[in-house]
Amino acid sequence: MSNLENGHAKSSEIEIPDIAMEESNVQPQSCCQRFRNWVTKDIILVTLLLSSVILGFTLGFTIGNAVDLTDEQIAYIRFPGDIFMNMLKMMVIPLITSSLIASLASLDKKVSGKLGMYAVVYYLTTTIIAVIIGIIMVMAIQPGKLGKKDELVEEESDEASVPIQYALMDLIRNSFPENIVAACFRTYSTKASYENESYYNETINATYPVQVTVLAGTWADSMNILGLVVFSIVLGIVVGAMGDAGEPLAKFFVCLNEAVMKMVMIIMWYAPIGIFFLVLGVCFSVADDWENTMARIGMYFATVCAGLFVHGAIVLPLLYLIIVRKNPLVFLKGVFEALITALGTASSSATLPLTTRCLEENNGIDKRVTRFVLPIGATINMDGTALYEAVAAIFVAQYRDIPLDIGQVITISITATIASIGAAGIPQAGVVTMVIVFTAVGLPLEDISLILSVDIILDRIRTMINVEGDSIGAGIVNRLARKYLAAYDQEQLEDIEMGDATEHAHSSNDDVPPKYGDILDKKTPNNINATKPTSSSWENAGYDHESVSTPL
Repeated sequence: MSNLENGHAKSSEIEIPDIAMEESNVQPQSCCQRFRNWVTKDIILVTLLLSSVILGFTLGFTIGNAVDLTDEQIAYIRFPGDIFMNMLKMMVIPLITSSLIASLASLDKKVSGKLGMYAVVYYLTTTIIAVIIGIIMVMAIQPGKLGKKDELVEEESDEASVPIQYALMDLIRNSFPENIVAACFRTYSTKASYENESYYNETINATYPVQVTVLAGTWADSMNILGLVVFSIVLGIVVGAMGDAGEPLAKFFVCLNEAVMKMVMIIMWYAPIGIFFLVLGVCFSVADDWENTMARIGMYFATVCAGLFVHGAIVLPLLYLIIVRKNPLVFLKGVFEALITALGTASSSATLPLTTRCLEENNGIDKRVTRFVLPIGATINMDGTALYEAVAAIFVAQYRDIPLDIGQVITISITATIASIGAAGIPQAGVVTMVIVFTAVGLPLEDISLILSVDIILDRIRTMINVEGDSIGAGIVNRLARKYLAAYDQEQLEDIEMGDATEHAHSSNDDVPPKYGDILDKKTPNNINATKPTSSSWENAGYDHESVSTPL
């Protein structure tokens, strides 16, 4: 009895400290601890970027109005910012090629099938529509020409312009470069120039000068982004179609893409310093026309917001209404929580778990659709970002009085669509992808710092549009693939019932129930696979294969 009591005493002595430890673990955290848990690297980076933009504009406005600086002095001030832009330009080619090839080569053909086809077609369609909306808005409003006199435009019209057909031919020619290595640093373009020639008129027997337009093909020292994109897309599709034979190369590009993303993140930690000096240098260079510059940036902000509103409030709900034939407002109400979270976090990837839960619980979307479509959408569906980049490129061209032909506008639309795919998961990804778009048409990269003054706000708005596009895309794919998913479920159910019937027939032929040892002898891996779908099939069907017992 005493031993038992001693045993109870010992056990109680052991349990008391555990209870005390559990109680200590649930104690409320202090304000400092909660602040440390709340602060993340992304929050620190965004705070530093915002601070650098505000500080750069404040000092640039104050010093620029008080001191007149020469171009050489401004170049010295802008030097750290030039280093930052060179770092970003250095990552353009590996970022485009690795992201496109990795994403296309890694698609699971068995799982994707119709779901992947529907999703990719929807994403490309909505992104192209967003770019077209942005181009129409910026061409109609012309925020970069606000406050300029008409004489400037008339002076530009005296220059020789390349005919539209030649611009389109250059676009197609650059899509298929003769040398993929040379495409990394040069682009073919047709240049037009005026030459004076003598013309003899036999009727009046006189000779007089005539100005003729001469077209000549030249090589420009700029990256052929379009050719690299086409090559990467074709290579990614071919590698994915090779199956197991192409898996080593697909893994290589996936690993390369991850490494490039990490390098970009390292560069982004230098971004606050580089952006500060870029903004400072731009403010000094436009100190004489400060009021008009701020007015144009404000009009640019309004243009982007108007384009995002048209796309998010009209185009996307209209697509849902036409295809699904249900009220889009009810659908968007179900994902309202995810949209607000996207507005606050400015990250589609961070909002992904909440978006998945809202679609599955509130809108009843099939789990197989959400868990396949949404991760792809968070990577390649960037409607708001594509619209924003197209508007930004044409705004800078208007601001600098750089004429754009039809070929360059099409190039902007294509590169804005592709560039929006390649920078998923990067905070302030618009800075990185905008370098790609600007480089494709030869726009000055230092003017990106002008746009950064309002990019912090626009980043959150366009992220909300991106999440809205992902959600509506899941609803549309769920509608289009419902027959395919139902047939797949029926096929899986028939396989399970057939396996049960086969096992039941074998067991009914024996008068004596089989022994457990005999069952273990018969239960080989081949037998298991013959009566039970593979684990991947269970996961694709939306079941938890660990909770389903194998029929013996």
